[in-house]
Amino acid sequence: MSVQISRILHAGYLFECNDFKIAFDPLFENPFSRNCYAFPSIEFDLAAVKDLNFDAVFISHYHDDHFSLESLNLLKRETPIYIFSIFEELIELIKDLGFKDVHAVELLRPIHLGPFEIMPLEALDADVDSIYHIKVEGRNILNVVDSWIGPRTMDRLRQTTWDLVMWPMQTMREIEVLAPASAEPVTPETLKLPIELIEQLQELKPKAVIPSACQFRFEDWSWYNHAFFPITYAQFEKQVQEILPQAKVLRLNPGKSLLLTDSDIKYSDRLPWIKPVGDQEIDYEFKPELPPQSIADIAQRLPSLDEKQKNRVHDFCTNALISRYPQLSAFEESYFQNKKIWRLTTYDHYGEAKHYFYEVYRNQVTIASTSISPTWITEIPEVKIYNALEDGESLTSIYVRVTNPKDSDPLEDPLIRSLYEGLVGGYQKAQLKKLGLRK
Repeated sequence: MSVQISRILHAGYLFECNDFKIAFDPLFENPFSRNCYAFPSIEFDLAAVKDLNFDAVFISHYHDDHFSLESLNLLKRETPIYIFSIFEELIELIKDLGFKDVHAVELLRPIHLGPFEIMPLEALDADVDSIYHIKVEGRNILNVVDSWIGPRTMDRLRQTTWDLVMWPMQTMREIEVLAPASAEPVTPETLKLPIELIEQLQELKPKAVIPSACQFRFEDWSWYNHAFFPITYAQFEKQVQEILPQAKVLRLNPGKSLLLTDSDIKYSDRLPWIKPVGDQEIDYEFKPELPPQSIADIAQRLPSLDEKQKNRVHDFCTNALISRYPQLSAFEESYFQNKKIWRLTTYDHYGEAKHYFYEVYRNQVTIASTSISPTWITEIPEVKIYNALEDGESLTSIYVRVTNPKDSDPLEDPLIRSLYEGLVGGYQKAQLKKLGLRK
């Protein structure tokens, strides 16, 4: 039997064999995760998506670029859903959407579906991610999703002959765009896959490799498009061919398919419900010389808030943030171990700034005098604070800018911690609210 593998979006795939269809991390939204646009550009035929019949859907982890209830909402409710999550609440959210056959995936316990055996494996971040070993018709396929592989799982993977691996192609620069002033200088190694990923791939010796887990860009005007993605498809292929000269490197754009036969692997017919738009062979362009786009400029390109929404943001900045911060876990060696002055600046859709000054001391935040110079500065469009609070919008897309001392961790930022630390499923809960299934 032949096996067809088709790309949906990001880390989303459709596997087909012997009339069985299994989807992994399917997203049918463009953009997804609020401002992640398919790259290259495509359009979904949503009416056709609603007519699809999947024998199962697997969700590797709960991040919003893999687990979207708005995408799942398009599917038939009898579809079995398998999700890796240590949080029972996330499984209940899928049931709230109306799915009855929902399963929590257990690592190292195989799932048999028609000709497929799906073996969930532990990722390096074992509380968040999972990896999938897919056996079908005598073939071994590894879907790494966008995870890192730890030593225990590598020990297991070395024992298998791999026909195909879906290997993450990007080392996305989330921290560097978050705090560009304190980012390390760009070097030639920035433009390559990390050596540990290359060494792992060399050990696995797959016959074919799909550059996987990316394929998106931000709004056309966004500086992130040239600062967030350092690795091109061309560079990925060059690196892989250097260490695996006999392997095929097969770029699989959204909607494109591969056919695995007994003797070959080749491109096949496109998915008819994913329509290509424009040039489909474009590549990423990393331009580290570009100056960071100011948050004031970004704010002017985003929607405005009404007075009620502005008041929600102001109340958070003057009250809720101050009461929430002491509830967060303490850092053992924190920049804020001694008293520091922090300035939070929000920008409206005109680019006008509003400043909030705080004194931060260990796990306490209090309002400070505006006459004191801050040593830590956070800037953000006010609409993005609102979106994080009300829509669960992720850190990747809220365009926050941290200016922190060189010897500190930008993820210690009090705003980021107050918005995100310890919160799981905010994006999906907001989706249920949007769909009218939760107040």
